[in-house]
Order: sequence, then C-alpha cells, then structure tokens
Amino acid sequence: MSAERYLNHPTFGMLYRVSPAGEGKDLFATLYAQRIFFVVTLQDRGATFEVIPLMDARHLAEQNLARSRREGPEVHAQWRQVFDQTFL
Repeated sequence: MSAERYLNHPTFGMLYRVSPAGEGKDLFATLYAQRIFFVVTLQDRGATFEVIPLMDARHLAEQNLARSRREGPEVHAQWRQVFDQTFL
C-alpha cells in the first residue's frame, strides 16, 4: 500500500484516498464529513471528480479489500483499517 494520499477539491476541501478504483482512478472521501465520495481520475491537465453514492463507494472499496488479500497480510490489514474507519 502506498502512503496516504490527499487532494484538495475546489468546493468540498480536503479529500482522502479510500482505495484504488480501477485503472488510473481512485476512490476519495471528504475528510471531515466522510459522507461524500468521489471517483477521481488524475490526468495530465488536472483531475476529474465524479460524485458517487455511499453504497457504490463501499462496493468499490470492498472490491479493493478483496484484491489486497493477494498482496499480503500487511497490505490487507492497512486497507482493512481504512475501510473500517470509512464505512463502519
């Protein structure tokens, strides 16, 4: 697992990375409210932010959690901690 990652959204302020969400995409949540979720695609000229519902965000994070088991127990434990802090 890579280091914690944060982005600054122009309207919602600081976002933190919850999990990868596919090729070139990551799932982020608002840092303070933790109830607004975004799929963020980083591009050469900026980033695109797509708001997604809580249950869709949870599903993406669960998929990442299942994949992280293959990367080893330490990586899985780190992603599990982020998942639990975000969704439980």
